[in-house]
Amino acid sequence: MKKIYAVNGSPRKNGNTAQLLQKALEGAASAGAEVKLIQLADLNFSGCRSCFACKKLANPSPGCVLKDDLAEILKELLQADGIIMGSPIYFGAESGLYRNFLERLFFPMLRYTNPPSSRAEKRIDFGFIYTMNVPENLMDEYGYNAYLQSQSQTPGLIFNSRNIYTLYACDTHQFDDYSKYECTLFDAGHKAEMRKTQFVSDLAKAFEMGRKLAE
Repeated sequence: MKKIYAVNGSPRKNGNTAQLLQKALEGAASAGAEVKLIQLADLNFSGCRSCFACKKLANPSPGCVLKDDLAEILKELLQADGIIMGSPIYFGAESGLYRNFLERLFFPMLRYTNPPSSRAEKRIDFGFIYTMNVPENLMDEYGYNAYLQSQSQTPGLIFNSRNIYTLYACDTHQFDDYSKYECTLFDAGHKAEMRKTQFVSDLAKAFEMGRKLAE
C-alpha cells in the first residue's frame, strides 16, 4: 500500500490550502493509499540552521539532525511514496512555515559531490498546491509562474521524482464577511462567485492529483 502525505504550510488549519490538501488525500485514499495530513502550524520547529551536520562524512544516515517537532515527521516523509506540499502565496512566495519545512526536507538530501548527487534512499513523487489572491491572468505579470515552476524542479533532482503535479488555486476567497475588513481592492460578489465555481473546480483537480500520485 502506498503512503501519501500532505503537508499544510498555511497558518490556517482549515483554510483554502488545507481544504485542497484534504481533497487531494481523499483522491489518494480512493486509489487505495494510506494517507496522512501534517499541519505545520501545530509544530514547533525552525528552518535550516546551516550547521552542515548533514554534510559531514561521519553522518551515517540521511536527514536533518535537528531535534524538534519536525524531526520524527521528516523520518516518516522520507519513507513516503508521494508528498503533496501546500502553501498560500504571500508577497510572491510561499509562507514562512512552508519555507522552513522545505529547507529541512530538501537540503539534507543534497550531497556536495561533483556532480551534485542525492542521499535519498527511495524515489518520492510530489504534488504542489499553491493558493493565492492573484487572478490567474496576472500570474505572469507578477512573476509567479516563473518562480513557482522553478521550485517544482527540485524534487526531481533530489528524490528522482518521475511524477510532479502542480495546482494553482487563484483569486481565492479570503473572508467570510468582506464588509468587516478594509478590502475595497476586491469585489466581494466576484470573490463569492469564484468560491462557488473556480474553487469547486480546484477541489476536483486536487482530488485527481491525489489519485494520480497513489496509482
